[in-house]
Amino acid sequence: MKEAVIRQVKSMSMSCDRVGNSLLAKFSAHGAGDVSLHIPASIVFWLNKHLPVNQDPTLQAPPAPPAITQDDWSNPNNPWAMSVNCRELPGKLRMQFNLDRKPDLVLVLDRSNVELLRQILVLYSRELIDLDA
Repeated sequence: MKEAVIRQVKSMSMSCDRVGNSLLAKFSAHGAGDVSLHIPASIVFWLNKHLPVNQDPTLQAPPAPPAITQDDWSNPNNPWAMSVNCRELPGKLRMQFNLDRKPDLVLVLDRSNVELLRQILVLYSRELIDLDA
């Protein structure tokens, strides 16, 4: 059995592919290097329906996001998310991505990163193709 990699997310950025079937997500983590993965549109649309909406008007934005470059898009080592399991914890969200060729990736997002993720996914969902619609 593959051991899961766990990262506490500091900030993130995303970019949509030209076809509209996936996002390239890049997460910067506390005490670790950046991690990138492709998130299929089906997972993006599922997350859009299930991520909690921020209710705190004083929520602070996370630090500046990592840049996504052409090298990130060209990197053949970036895995694809096959599925995601989310668990809401007090003040945090734990997301476990089942990846196609690497150990599972567990990302722990604080409230500000959950809201950033939600806003990014809503924004990019306009560019993605929803095959289940």
